[in-house]
Amino acid sequence: MKRIARPITAKYLQNAATFYLERYPSTAEGLRRVLNRRVRKAEIAEAPIMDNVKAAIETVVAKFVDAGVIDDRAFAQTKARALHRRGTSSKLTRQKLRLAGVDGETLDKAMSGLDEELHTDPRQREWQAAIALARRRRLGPYRGEKDRKDKRLRDLAAMARAGFAYELARKIIDAPTVDALDET
Repeated sequence: MKRIARPITAKYLQNAATFYLERYPSTAEGLRRVLNRRVRKAEIAEAPIMDNVKAAIETVVAKFVDAGVIDDRAFAQTKARALHRRGTSSKLTRQKLRLAGVDGETLDKAMSGLDEELHTDPRQREWQAAIALARRRRLGPYRGEKDRKDKRLRDLAAMARAGFAYELARKIIDAPTVDALDET
């Protein structure tokens, strides 16, 4: 049975935005994409769409930004912190934030804010993230001793896919013990 598509009105866009933001943190650009996707689905289903829907979307997004519900700076800092803890490289963190709709200036401020928060420089932050990834994925010194040699290339590849430089990945994967990582 085919579902009947609801008409796209200003009220519908407002409700859809509220529903989305209650569940997910978002940037202004992210919310814009969600609402545009709803409009495209309605077009495919041949539902009635209000005139000047783009302006209505911009109005809804502006309303949430003005109310403080959407704060790109806070989103970028929170997301950068979470990605760092998971062991995401700076390169991949920047890419993920750009895809989420964070502009370049806000992105740079979030990354420097992360350094201030951690009391580190970018190289030290990258080292900490690489260790966190190795720990989480049980790579290199976190792997059982009998599998280390056989899985070395696989571990290096995992670090490379995560966006870490070869030299950094090699130092972590080839570390003799977990304690040796802390000493470096």
